[in-house]
Amino acid sequence: MKSTLKDLKNRRSIRVYKPDQITEEELDAILEAGTWAPTGMGSQGVVIVAVQNKTVINKLQKLNAAVLGDPKAKPLYNAPTVVNIFVDKTKPTPIENGNLVIGNLLNAAFALGIGSCYIYRAKEAFESEEGRALQKKWKLSNDYVAVGHVLLGYAAETPKPAARKEGYIIKVQ
Repeated sequence: MKSTLKDLKNRRSIRVYKPDQITEEELDAILEAGTWAPTGMGSQGVVIVAVQNKTVINKLQKLNAAVLGDPKAKPLYNAPTVVNIFVDKTKPTPIENGNLVIGNLLNAAFALGIGSCYIYRAKEAFESEEGRALQKKWKLSNDYVAVGHVLLGYAAETPKPAARKEGYIIKVQ
């Protein structure tokens, strides 16, 4: 099987990370893969904000826990890197564009031996007062909306794949 197809089949969401930070070279390669995702009408209306600062990650974790309604939750699973995907809502297909970038990030991470997980609470987290303050600090205008967080780090454990459901594919010839 070609390596890309093998990676797509074997990638899993990681929810337990080692405390070690990924290397800058690994992060840069993953982020670059995100920039090559297709976007509606070639708009490239996506901004990727990579965070490795523990204080900022803790703030993002608190914002996500608040969205869950559980202030003690650790919904970012103590990942050492949190990548935040923002999309320009004035561009064509913004949410789809952000999700295509996220897919590239997840698959590139796996190809490099880095664990990853997609957290789909970023929109709500960045709608909070603290979230808007971070977005402003990162010089992102109100035209940008958060789509998701991508957690990155070395996996401390890897889950087994679930069986694929019946009827997943329908072929019409």
